[in-house]
Amino acid sequence: MRQNKGYGREKGLEVAQVYSLRALLLGCLLGLLASCHYAVPDLSDESLDERTRDSLSCLYERHYTWNTNLVLHADSVRLVALPLKESYNTLYRGDRAVVAELDVHPQDSIDSIWVKLAHSQEVQGWLRESEMKQAFMPADSISQAIHLFSNTHVPYFIAVCALFVAFWLVRMVRRRPSGRARWKRVDGVYPLLLCLLMAFCATLYETMQVFVPETWEHYYYNPTLSPWHVPLVLSLFLSGFWLFVVVLVATVDVMFRRLPFVQALYGLLELATACIFCYFFFMLTTYIYIGYLFLLALFVFFVRCAYRLLHAPCYRCGSCGEILAQKGVCPYCGARNE
Repeated sequence: MRQNKGYGREKGLEVAQVYSLRALLLGCLLGLLASCHYAVPDLSDESLDERTRDSLSCLYERHYTWNTNLVLHADSVRLVALPLKESYNTLYRGDRAVVAELDVHPQDSIDSIWVKLAHSQEVQGWLRESEMKQAFMPADSISQAIHLFSNTHVPYFIAVCALFVAFWLVRMVRRRPSGRARWKRVDGVYPLLLCLLMAFCATLYETMQVFVPETWEHYYYNPTLSPWHVPLVLSLFLSGFWLFVVVLVATVDVMFRRLPFVQALYGLLELATACIFCYFFFMLTTYIYIGYLFLLALFVFFVRCAYRLLHAPCYRCGSCGEILAQKGVCPYCGARNE
């Protein structure tokens, strides 16, 4: 009987540990999901007037508020001059407008939220919120850059890949040597880190699009380049973006200092193609939830390659600074290194 009681006590402890572990994992998951959203504004402050409370509430729920400046990127849009529904004001591409008022039309089966936009004192009117979001973009330069990249990046990426393929075919026809010797003269950590950062940013971007699209929409209407005071997923994305810019500048500097101009240009095209492949690959695989495993595998591969490259025995020429496998005459400048 004593053995049975001890076994039951141990079994109870194991069950308690399992439930504790599940509670811990659930808490971590809820914390991670909560960190992906913007904080709820504090409306309990008595010093806030009613209009300020409404503005903060609208900003949190709709991601924009009164006096938000917009720019029309569609060809044209017609604003309904209520209460005369048959009267319209037309805006054209490039015209600016400001959000003047919001109203709810529950009888509208298409979109119950209507927005009043003011182009000037004389030109004002209403349109549905869904139509406004499709036709207008925020006037902020960061938001316009996001809109431009989202709508035009594919043709530019295809052009870069096509240029690289054309360059590669020309080199193949001329029977130029392979690029292994070229990459030996360039610190291999930079290209690998650039591809890893591109994959990291693409994974986080697609994660926001799939799981927390309202977080990205709020950032689109209220952009910032600072990784502080934003949700965790946006902070990681912006930090990865800035690291990508820094590593890109370092890579370009190293390649053009250590390689002839044509070889450096070809190397940059090759690296750009690799980054574009990482972008599309991780965008597609993250959408089907396996991109995270590929990102982890790429990170492990980068760590192993970086460790191997950083600990490999090598020398640098005292005259030109190129990497040498052994001491002796430098094959690049002819200087003798003892």
